Amino acid sequence: GRAMTLDIIAVVLFAALLHATWNFFVKRSTDTFQGMASVVLGRGLLGAGALYYFPEISIELVFFIVVGVFLHLGYQILLLNSYRLADLTLVYPMARGSSPLIIALISIFLGVRYSTPQILALVLIGAGLMGISITRFHEKSMGGYKSVLLAFTTGGFIASYSLIDGLGAREAGTAVGYYAIVTTLNALVFGAMTRIVRPGLLGKIFSLHLGQTILGGSASFTAYVLVIWAFTKAPIALVASLRETSILFALIMGIYFLQERVTLLKLAAILLATCGIVFLRLESS
Repeated sequence: GRAMTLDIIAVVLFAALLHATWNFFVKRSTDTFQGMASVVLGRGLLGAGALYYFPEISIELVFFIVVGVFLHLGYQILLLNSYRLADLTLVYPMARGSSPLIIALISIFLGVRYSTPQILALVLIGAGLMGISITRFHEKSMGGYKSVLLAFTTGGFIASYSLIDGLGAREAGTAVGYYAIVTTLNALVFGAMTRIVRPGLLGKIFSLHLGQTILGGSASFTAYVLVIWAFTKAPIALVASLRETSILFALIMGIYFLQERVTLLKLAAILLATCGIVFLRLESS
């Protein structure tokens, strides 16, 4: 099989850092809706540019594109609301961590059999996520329960669009071309929604928040393209597991830049879930 060379490892780690960075931008925004809109619209501009190189779209792709666009949109709305209620160090690990768990559970229903090490990895992820959510339930408030539920639902959307995007990119024969179409349409729909929900915000995104829009959008677009490139060069499971180190980058950003309080229990739970995810992906290769 193809090995993970140092350059591929470096690229995937950089992509993971970029992914954590754009989430950090959204969380740090005084207005999380504006933060998310900036990332989505900034990324859409890059997607539109990339479309220039991939003009042909077959009719078979329409289903994947339409479903993909709405799954991404649902994910973005859930994520920005999660960040309104809770810390980056809670939302990010739960949303990212629950998605491989959800994909695995769906696969079980579809008749996929797992090896003992894989089941062990899933148990680790589950235990880690439970641990992270327990740290939240100490706060007895409704916001505590709501944020955990939102983060898990976000994970469900990540799992869904990952499956649809994977199938769509295969059907398209070009992952970057497929993603360029989805991200451009996603930006148009999000832009239209922004005009209705928050009149006057669109102008500010491209004037007042232009720096964040360019940086956040570029980080998001580049992260995805780099991971797709890595998928073509190395085993997908290895790339996917390394990609999840973004959870650790988000943890560092949350603690250092957002001054989020992280208990030992939460730290241990995040590390447990991350180990489980990495282990699961390695076992699946």
